[in-house]
Amino acid sequence: MSNTERRDVAVPAVLKGRVAWIFGDDFDIDLVIGVKNIKSYDPVHLKSVCMTAYDTDFIRDVRPGDIIVGGRNFGYGHPHYPAMIALRNAGITAVIAESFAPGYWRGEIYQGMPLVTVRGIADAVSRWDDIEVDWRAARVTLPATGKVLEGNPLSAHAIDVIEAGGGFNLLLKEHGPQARSRRDTSFSTNA
Repeated sequence: MSNTERRDVAVPAVLKGRVAWIFGDDFDIDLVIGVKNIKSYDPVHLKSVCMTAYDTDFIRDVRPGDIIVGGRNFGYGHPHYPAMIALRNAGITAVIAESFAPGYWRGEIYQGMPLVTVRGIADAVSRWDDIEVDWRAARVTLPATGKVLEGNPLSAHAIDVIEAGGGFNLLLKEHGPQARSRRDTSFSTNA
């Protein structure tokens, strides 16, 4: 899904996938595609360069529903969107990290990407572990061990944005043509 597409399918309450990659602390999201590609918005090109600096078989091995894990300050650097466009188009459905860089957090929440802050997540998982994420409650379950990690739940507004498929879709839902006609008919013109 590109950053301009509208999502018509709701995000499931519990995301089930695998840990596709584990990044360390202070990871600059631009490195997912390489800095030379940060001005591209071509989803086919971005997918073709996604993670090649780390694993040339990443695109072949990743499956829809997989999840990225990060350490502290994930998304450090400039909040460019092409790297996450590449990951979304590869099938990544969420990012779980110890903490997120503020610019990255705002940008990706408003693109409709579930971001979950869970202390200790980077040390609790290994690559390709099965993982279940109740993103609203910030609860991560590792089916192989039964271990459950509790994180910081999202705000009600962040949940609304993600459920709508992004900030633009939420604005359309709340203030689009149908919302305007409902508002206009609810006010009296007794003056």
